Amino acid sequence: MRSSEVRAIGELAGDAVALYGRLAGDVHRAVSTRTFGALGLVGMPVRVAHDAISGAVYGSVRRALGVMPRAIAAPVARRALPEGSRLADAPSGAIAIGALNGAFGDSLAGRHPDLALEMTIRRRGRDVVTDSPGLTAAFPDATPKLAVFVHGLCETDTAWRLASRRATAQERSTYGSRLREDLGYSPLYVRYNTGLHVSDNGRRLAEVLGHVVEGWPVQVEEIVLVGHSMGGLVARSACHYGDAASSEWTRRVRHVFCLGTPHLGAPLERLANLAGWGLGRLPETRPFGALVNARSAGIKDLRFGSCVEDDWCDCDPDEFMRDRCTEVPFLAGTTYCFVGATLARDPDSPLGRTVGDLLVQYPSASGQGRKRRIPFELDDGRHLGGAHHLDLLNHPAVYEQMRAWLTRPPRAPAALDAA
Repeated sequence: MRSSEVRAIGELAGDAVALYGRLAGDVHRAVSTRTFGALGLVGMPVRVAHDAISGAVYGSVRRALGVMPRAIAAPVARRALPEGSRLADAPSGAIAIGALNGAFGDSLAGRHPDLALEMTIRRRGRDVVTDSPGLTAAFPDATPKLAVFVHGLCETDTAWRLASRRATAQERSTYGSRLREDLGYSPLYVRYNTGLHVSDNGRRLAEVLGHVVEGWPVQVEEIVLVGHSMGGLVARSACHYGDAASSEWTRRVRHVFCLGTPHLGAPLERLANLAGWGLGRLPETRPFGALVNARSAGIKDLRFGSCVEDDWCDCDPDEFMRDRCTEVPFLAGTTYCFVGATLARDPDSPLGRTVGDLLVQYPSASGQGRKRRIPFELDDGRHLGGAHHLDLLNHPAVYEQMRAWLTRPPRAPAALDAA
């Protein structure tokens, strides 16, 4: 772990611990305000003294709580190396940093950048420099076909190595390794800060893919994007922004696979929105509402499946249950496919419709809502029964379906279909 990361962890822990003191003070202030408000002018002298004393006490408690983690981290940081291994490069560290970025990644980027992930292409546990020399060194076995994997919320690129409990030894290989062996695709794994807006990550991914295509060791003929959960929204957003900028790489995208992607939103984020709004109605509970609303912009984008900046720009991020999402057109000449899972075998059963895969409901994964519909073709969707959200990261049935989509004959043009 680098010394700067140790210091950042100490500062972050200090902020988190001090938050309890601030929360207690805010609740106390709200209760006392209501009480003194009922007394009116009679209670004014007592209120002035009370506010001064309580403000000083809670301020001292907050500062004392915040100092302790920083004091503990200081000597550890002095012993750590400035350019040592990054916490996110270790398997367990990657899990912790991925979760932390998902929950608070937008604030980390501003206040604790040493703990905020940058969007990078990864190979064998390391970042790849996306210029010609860097790509040539990292991919000496480069092929003309790219399979780009975009992970979901609170994950990193290591998530794709999760093995399904149903898989055989061969099937426990990653989707990327199997696509390379079976169909000759070069797998590229993306790592990014999932706490940022989906649209921000989409713009950045469009830029990164532009660099990759420009510097790839051989001429790129085909690109496949595979997104899990939030990663599907980021992939769709990248295609949108890349197309708007007339980027060359978008002309090579043949398939976009969305695995458990909340195209129409996720129920847990809507529940958090409801909780934050409800707690904010009363002064005594408003501090708890602010705590709930401190979750990242990336999480809030999952309320209704925001893909572009217009979905959230110039509006209150915590407004109550208003869907502002605009539909993002598919890339021309690109096939978009989805796989949605449910714990129940039947997606239309009560369990299947309400619980979905634990995190995403099937109508959202398939883009078939009552008011909004994502224009997937009938043959471009697959339901996976008896599976949960993380199963979609590495499941034999999902791989076989992707392989079938990739190897089927191209569709006839729409004009010929009509004829």
